[in-house]
Parts: sequence; structure tokens; C-alpha cells
Amino acid sequence: MTLGAVTANSEEAGGKAPIPAPADLGALEGLEAGFLAPVAMIDGKPGKPGKPGKPGKPGKPGKACKACKACKPCNMIMSREMHARWHETTGIVFNTLCPGCVADMALFRDAPKAFQTIIPWFQKNIAKGCVTQELAGDQVAQVVIDPQFARSGVHWSWGNRQKAGAIAFAQPLSSKATNHGLGDRPWVRSRAMVGLA
Repeated sequence: MTLGAVTANSEEAGGKAPIPAPADLGALEGLEAGFLAPVAMIDGKPGKPGKPGKPGKPGKPGKACKACKACKPCNMIMSREMHARWHETTGIVFNTLCPGCVADMALFRDAPKAFQTIIPWFQKNIAKGCVTQELAGDQVAQVVIDPQFARSGVHWSWGNRQKAGAIAFAQPLSSKATNHGLGDRPWVRSRAMVGLA
């Protein structure tokens, strides 16, 4: 089981929202280039590190949010690729889930103060997508141990507007996440980068 995200899946309302910008993998140019300088992002664009803050003052965010958002569809793509390659012969279950936005932790600690205030408030009061750390942890544990989640190749979701007692469902994924050709490229390239091919 690996983590996906509502904002990384264009089949969900949260993945269609223009702010923050939807996840962009490009044509995997960064991966194909081996993430060598100046490339740092999977879409082939250079990374931009943030500036550290001073005591009591947050730093300036760089591309960490973009990298974090891009890693979630990559997790979904690789999970489906492992399902296609290994599930039938091993019986191992490969799936992803989105436990929701855990805005009551230091998730936005490096963002500007206004962002730290507005986004959690928006998630809690407007989007209703915020979950507690406890609920997110319970949902992750549930997917790992509960037999009802034994279907492989599935992305589990509790919906954009989460609440205690919500029922999980298999959420359709975007065309990028379900494209076998796209999944094969990260698989082959990743193996080569770690010396397995």
C-alpha cells in the first residue's frame, strides 16, 4: 500500500482544482534525464529550493509542494505497475489510498504565514477535506489489515468531504495513472537508475 492523493487524481474534484496547480508529470522528461542537474522535477524542470526561515518566521517555500504533489501520481502509477507485474503470480495486494488532508500538523510549516492560515481553514470549513491525524492513521491501518481492502490494483478513497464513519470506495484514476505505457517507463527507468537493469 502506498499513498496517493485527491489532488493528484484528475478524476476527483480535488484533482481538478486550479489552486494549488494540478500535479504535472509532463512527459517524464526529468525521470528520463536521470534527475541530473539542473533537472530536479519529474517534468524536466529545475528544482528551486526554499529559503530557510529565521526563528519565529517561516522560510520561503521552493518547489517542495510541487515535488510532493508529483510524487503521488507516481506512487499510483508504480502501484498499478506492480499489480500488473506481480499480483497474479504472487498474490500480493498492491493498492493506493488517500487518507485526506491532515492540516492540523506541520504539513505547511515552510509556507508563508498567510498560506499556513488560509489553506487549513479552507480545508476544514469549505472543502471539508481535512481529517485528523488519528482518522488518517486509522484509514491507512484499515487498508493494510481489513480483508475488505484485499482487491489489488485499486485506489481507495473516502471522498473529498470526509467525516468519521465514511465508507471507502474504489476511486477511478486519471488516464495518466492507468496508462500502462506510462507505468512501464518509470518502472524500467527506475530499475536502471538503481542498477537493476
